[in-house]
Amino acid sequence: MGLHSQRRVGAPSRRPAAGKESVRDRGAALEAGYSGIVEPAAGRPRILFVEDERSISEPFAKALAREGFEPVTAFTAAEALALAERMEFDLVLLDLNLPDGDGRDVCRELRRKSDVPIVMLTARGTELDRVVGLELGADDYVVKPFSSAEVIARIRAVLRRSGNGSPAPAAAQTIGELTVDPGARQASLAGEELDLTRREFDLLVRLARDAGNVVTREELLSSVWDENWYGSTKTLDVHVGTLRRKLGDEAESPTYIHTVRGVGFRMAAP
Repeated sequence: MGLHSQRRVGAPSRRPAAGKESVRDRGAALEAGYSGIVEPAAGRPRILFVEDERSISEPFAKALAREGFEPVTAFTAAEALALAERMEFDLVLLDLNLPDGDGRDVCRELRRKSDVPIVMLTARGTELDRVVGLELGADDYVVKPFSSAEVIARIRAVLRRSGNGSPAPAAAQTIGELTVDPGARQASLAGEELDLTRREFDLLVRLARDAGNVVTREELLSSVWDENWYGSTKTLDVHVGTLRRKLGDEAESPTYIHTVRGVGFRMAAP
């Protein structure tokens, strides 16, 4: 049986083993009728994302991957249940409106066999809908439209409560006199801690992650703000300008954040 088998509170869960095949390999195996259980890749919680609207599933799967998860997408109820039989998942993100059935029936079937955490997604936000979903065994309930940041925060909260954990934060990075520590959410310059807003810190982390390489404006807006950001792109320039001032960068001759005109920004190489 896939997913997480029923277990007592406090009993150790099965954890990933290194060296397993890729999601593409698993897809080929599924098409060939492979019935074995495939463990999640080491250190990356695997999310079964059940959503038939590609305009939602594709960008959000990318957001999950950026945040350290391993997304596997199913577009129908039948596909979701088939994947659940063959693969181990740390959490199921389940849309209720599916082309071949009701997501609540999928939730009921998953819960009959497993205690895997389930987060429901729906456009129906009445109190009765939420109560029914939670009584079926869902761990949380998110109403559309939603932001990727909100849902990912909810996923992490559910995983913490279930004891399945979250991806380990990236290691601290030093670039010249600048040190960025994503895990501690701290940044310092020449030993002095920088007073950064949440957006400024996230922007700094994103640029530092690809230090030496250009990060496009679209990538920054997508990862720091939201995959479906519709606000003014000027907000990025404002935040970059503020971040530069706090880093002591001169706009004409920056030490850390360089502008690549018409493309994006590049953090100095370590």
